[in-house]
Amino acid sequence: MRITFLIICFVLTISCENKKKDYSPVKNEIAQNEVVVKEIQQTSGYTYLLVTESGQEFWLAVTKTDAKEGDKLYFTQAMEMSNFESKELNRVFDRIFFVDQISKEPIDAESKKAEVISKRKMEIQRMLDSIKISPAEGGQSIGELYANSKDFNKKKVRVRGQVVKVNKDIMDRNWVHLMDGTTGESRSDLTFTTQENVQVGDTVVFEGILAIDREFGAGYVYPLIVEEAVLR
Repeated sequence: MRITFLIICFVLTISCENKKKDYSPVKNEIAQNEVVVKEIQQTSGYTYLLVTESGQEFWLAVTKTDAKEGDKLYFTQAMEMSNFESKELNRVFDRIFFVDQISKEPIDAESKKAEVISKRKMEIQRMLDSIKISPAEGGQSIGELYANSKDFNKKKVRVRGQVVKVNKDIMDRNWVHLMDGTTGESRSDLTFTTQENVQVGDTVVFEGILAIDREFGAGYVYPLIVEEAVLR
C-alpha cells in the first residue's frame, strides 16, 4: 500500500489560497527542493522543522528524525495543510507542509523510489509471514473485505488485526493500519479512522463503516477504508 502520510490540503480562507500561489515550488512533485533548517521542534511521532528556501520561510513536518539547525535537507513531494493543530506542541500552524521523505543528500528520484518500493515489499512480506490472526467472531478478514468490497460498502464490519502503523491527530482523527495475514487486490493492510488510541504492535478488534473509493481531496483516494471505527 502506498506509503504516505494521510494528509489533506484544505483551503480555508482566501489569504491561505494566496499564500499557496505565492510559493508554488514547494508543492512541485518533480523538482527537488533544497532547504536549510532554522528551528526544530520534536514530538513523539513527528519532527517539525522551520526551514528556508530561496528567501522563503515555512514549516515542514516529517516522521520523527534527527536534525540540527543549519542542516541542508532535500525533498521532492509535500502536501500543504492550513490551520493544522499539533496537540503535543499546543500550537496551530497557519501553514505547514507534510513531507513523505526527506534526505540529507540530493535525491535521485527514480532510484530512491525503487529503493523505497523494494524495502516496503520486504517489510510487508516479513509482516505477512509473522502475522496470522483469525477473524473476530461475526467479523471479516482483511482479504475477505478486499475480495467482496462492494457487498460490504456502507455496511458495518468487524476486523481483528495487528496495528502496523498509526498516524495521530490528522483531520481530528487517528489513522490506524491493521494487518491480519490475509491480502486482497495486492494490498495487505487496511486503514481505519478512529478516535481510539492504539499502539503499533497491539492486536485489536475494530468495528466501523466500510467505504470504497473514499476521496479526501488533493488526490488522496482510498479504494477501501473503515471509518468511525471503535474498539470491541
